[in-house]
Amino acid sequence: MPTYLDQNKERFLTELLDWLRIPSVSADPKFQGDVLKAADFLKARLEEAGVENVEICQTAGYPIVYGDKIIDPSLPTVLVYGHYDVQPADPYELWTSPPFEPVIKDEKIYARGACDDKGQVYMHVKAFEMMSQDGGVPCNVKFMIEGEEEVGSNNLGIFVKANKEKLKADVILISDTGMLSNDVPSIEVGLRGLSYHEVEVTGPNRDLHSGIYGGAVPNPINVLCKMIASLHDENNHITVAGFYDNVDELSAEERAEMAKAPHSDEDFKQSIGLKDIYGEKGYSTIERTSIRPTLDVNGIWGGYTGEGAKTVIASKAYAKISMRLVPHQTSAEITQKFQEHFTKIAPQGVTVKVTPHHGGEPVVTPTNSVAYQAAAKAIETTYGKKPVPTRGGGSIPIVAMFKSELGLDTVLLGFGLDSDAIHSPNEHFGVFNFLKGIETIPHFYRNYAAASK
Repeated sequence: MPTYLDQNKERFLTELLDWLRIPSVSADPKFQGDVLKAADFLKARLEEAGVENVEICQTAGYPIVYGDKIIDPSLPTVLVYGHYDVQPADPYELWTSPPFEPVIKDEKIYARGACDDKGQVYMHVKAFEMMSQDGGVPCNVKFMIEGEEEVGSNNLGIFVKANKEKLKADVILISDTGMLSNDVPSIEVGLRGLSYHEVEVTGPNRDLHSGIYGGAVPNPINVLCKMIASLHDENNHITVAGFYDNVDELSAEERAEMAKAPHSDEDFKQSIGLKDIYGEKGYSTIERTSIRPTLDVNGIWGGYTGEGAKTVIASKAYAKISMRLVPHQTSAEITQKFQEHFTKIAPQGVTVKVTPHHGGEPVVTPTNSVAYQAAAKAIETTYGKKPVPTRGGGSIPIVAMFKSELGLDTVLLGFGLDSDAIHSPNEHFGVFNFLKGIETIPHFYRNYAAASK
């Protein structure tokens, strides 16, 4: 007999594609109306799914969509978090199909936001609908879906602090992460923190003719490149003074357990078109992307970048630099150390301005909790295999905030894959993963409710 999911999967996919057509890019003001439209779309779908008390909660930025279903106050409560805003789609010319005209090719949904995070949020909406139509929701559920995650969640903390009673729950459930593969399911139990900066190097008081002045004045672009190059040594070790002071060093036994996760450096290289691996000496690829801190330049610009030639020495040069942090580093500590270091290494003749942007704290979630075990059992039920606990390389700064403000741990029940190209052209999300998420999430609720009695 066909299940509710079998009977409705085409509709579920069609609805997701409709949501993906809305370009809810929070970083670009020209998409403001579309971000708001995406929130309205989500509100309507939550109501249709059977969620109650659905509302658009205004903030100083983009709104938060809230809704709940309180079955019985004596039952446990799960707070589902996600985001409906998406990354900018630039560069558009590298997409094989327009980023906001979603298509399904090779059993994958191609669109900006397909995996991060509209597709994964929509799994929860449809899972709730499925539970409502097929046996009922086994515990209380609250939804809090924001529209500013891709720009730092600046107003989420304010909302959480002001609404602690409304958000009272027993655990946070988030699907904004991934797993090792469809053959090797996993659950992320750790995330790196973040310290993000923009730097500005100023030389002469105006752009100069490179023939008249070249060789006699500091070129801010040249200087910036040298400063950036000095941030790593020959072993790709970060040279910011004191950067590693509080880094949590895993034991040999813990590293040996991590090494049991299936991984091929050859497959890794091939998947992203590299001839060789790269990174901090003494650590494996898996370790470099999870338990080790990093420093990367995310953008660099200055001078003339238009068509043809313009022989100019620019007055200013800029870069955006991010650092991924691990326990027990803090974003405040690393932000201060980076500012002091980068200013100190500037040569005479230029001035440096370092502007911190958003940050977040690293987090490790327990694997012995009732909620984690409920998630692991749910995945084992639908995938037929026990999930591997892994540490993710990305950052979800609000996870630490939920712990500090609400006292709640988070279960990171993600269904994406590393190959989904999130934040890149041709982002996609497997149809299998989307439907498997909808199938798995109700098992989490049933397991969690049963174990919490």
